[in-house]
Amino acid sequence: MEIIDQTGRKLSIAHHPKKIVSLVPSITELLFGLGLGNKIAGITDYCIHPADGVVTKRKIGGPKNIEIAEILSLNPDLVIASKEENEKEPVERLKEKCNVYISDVKSINLALSLIADIGSLTGREHKSEIMIRQIETGLKNLSNSIKTKKRAVYLIWNNPLMTINSDTFINDMLRLAGFENVFSQKSKRYPQISRQEIKTQNPDYILLSTEPYPFFNEHVTQFSNEFPKSKILLVDGEMFSWYGSHLLKVPEYFKHLL
Repeated sequence: MEIIDQTGRKLSIAHHPKKIVSLVPSITELLFGLGLGNKIAGITDYCIHPADGVVTKRKIGGPKNIEIAEILSLNPDLVIASKEENEKEPVERLKEKCNVYISDVKSINLALSLIADIGSLTGREHKSEIMIRQIETGLKNLSNSIKTKKRAVYLIWNNPLMTINSDTFINDMLRLAGFENVFSQKSKRYPQISRQEIKTQNPDYILLSTEPYPFFNEHVTQFSNEFPKSKILLVDGEMFSWYGSHLLKVPEYFKHLL
């Protein structure tokens, strides 16, 4: 079997994998969603969904500090990594020893392509096709329910303040949720911004994400006092940044967000 991963690299795999190592939390959840829990040999410390499934799996470090020796000891026939979430050097080392599929999800369309690829690689084409149709239907219904766009700032970090530009998966999710990213044209994907820049933009909403920086309700009060012209919302970062089967949960969450 041959497949092109999302970085344009060709993989040749002799058979459907029996031992899979996932270096990405959202992909781990996807594997379980496709009924591949019994094929998962290793996951990261940050793989938390589904809770009852991941608790029994071998941990191989965090996405940014994977333990190569631990991974190789599992003798995997497929490792699934992310160009954005994993460090390049250790992934390159794994590629010398293992079949490594590298994802690069910057949009909802690429997220759906990833689901299809994982389905093909693992012999779960039918399940992946059903999942994709369910996600597409849910997102179409969500889109039909949104009447107006709201200008928003999405914050992923505090001190320094950091946001996202248009070349990110989060930006596409903002669009689907009915928001216009006021900093979409920034040159960096995750730029630092100042409080004055936010005030100059005068957004309708400032969205404080629960990850990667853990914004809490106390931050909502702080930002409400500092930016009285904007509505401050604490939002579930997983709903904006996790792809794969997590997308099944997104439409209902976004419908109730506002």
